[in-house]
Amino acid sequence: MQSRRRLRSRIVLSFLLFGTLLSVLFALSTLFLQNYLEDQLIGATLKQELDDYVTQLRLDPSLVEPFYTRIQGYITRPGDPNHTVSAQVRSLPTGVHDVKIAGGVFKAAVRKEDDLWAFLIYDVSNNQLLKRQLIFALIGVVLLFSVLSFTLGVWSSRRVMKPVMDLAARLDTLTEDSKPERLSAHFADDEVGQLAAALDSYADRLHQLVERDREFNADVSHELRSPLTVITGATELLLAQPNLDSKVRTRLLRIARAARQSADITTALLHLVRAEQGIDVDSTAQNVGKVVGELVHLYEPLVGNKQLRLQVREENRVSVIAPESVVAVTVGNLIGNAMRYTSEGEVTITIGNGRVTVDDTGPGIPQEELEHVFERHYRGQNITGKGAGLGLAIVKRLCELYGWSIHFRNREAGGLRAELRFFEQ
Repeated sequence: MQSRRRLRSRIVLSFLLFGTLLSVLFALSTLFLQNYLEDQLIGATLKQELDDYVTQLRLDPSLVEPFYTRIQGYITRPGDPNHTVSAQVRSLPTGVHDVKIAGGVFKAAVRKEDDLWAFLIYDVSNNQLLKRQLIFALIGVVLLFSVLSFTLGVWSSRRVMKPVMDLAARLDTLTEDSKPERLSAHFADDEVGQLAAALDSYADRLHQLVERDREFNADVSHELRSPLTVITGATELLLAQPNLDSKVRTRLLRIARAARQSADITTALLHLVRAEQGIDVDSTAQNVGKVVGELVHLYEPLVGNKQLRLQVREENRVSVIAPESVVAVTVGNLIGNAMRYTSEGEVTITIGNGRVTVDDTGPGIPQEELEHVFERHYRGQNITGKGAGLGLAIVKRLCELYGWSIHFRNREAGGLRAELRFFEQ
């Protein structure tokens, strides 16, 4: 994972690195050029002087050795016992060399022939001192340029990043409850202004999409309540008839259960939309045990021919301030899932201590799939039967809206436990 750096820090660092690198390259090139010119100039001069002296010496053997303030010249022969030249210099081959003699630094031009050896030695100690001073001066220049680069980077980054920081600050003030403010009006027609205009266009489309989605959910939820009320009323009238065939009664009970579930989900979605709009103020305290009792009565037809027992344990009364339909949809999904995926055994609903737990003896959920059960349209690998995978996603949204918590875990004895916690005791 890459480390996080602010854009302004990157600009400052870029200026600092660029200025320092440029200064170092300048210093190195200066030193290289100084050394190169010194070697070429002094070496060529010494070689030319030595060649000229040897040529004159061949013409006039009485010619004395040259004498300069910083140049020393010597003529000797191979095997000469009078070593007027130090052994360190005598051992050098023909050419120009750098050599240290008696604590000093010299350039030595050497020419060795069969009958004579000629040496010309130039003292460059002062040159070395000047070179060290030049190195210290260049180091100071590099440091100075680095500081100037850092200062320039800070100043430039502040000017460059100011529009971006203003844009980020204005984005932080935007909320989902109101129409977003136009950002492009506060910026010049440059790259940041183009970015602000693009964000304005995106915010407008997103705001329209959210409003259309809310209106659609509210309209659909509202319009579906009327036909569901008619279905529920007609079913209740049919169930009230005497001498009703048992098969017909079972089918009518399934219709009643489906109508009740649909009505609860529709009402819960309507409350979800209204709560998101901040107008859900009509909620009253609901007896969770009573709601669970009605749900169990509706879900009993799901048992069918299964060897399944459904039981409710109410340890103490639990009341929660929320619409009855929201409580019914949230708890009903947990009960319905437990009964749907448990082929035999029992489903136990426990109410008390501010929560509802649903334990079943079904196959449970693989550990790696537990964290995905609340995702929209997610269905486990071993899940069979119908379903769009939206029930638990809706339950999760309702829990987040009302501040509840919901968790699933596999039981050690087998099966699954779903825990809906309304509040802490």
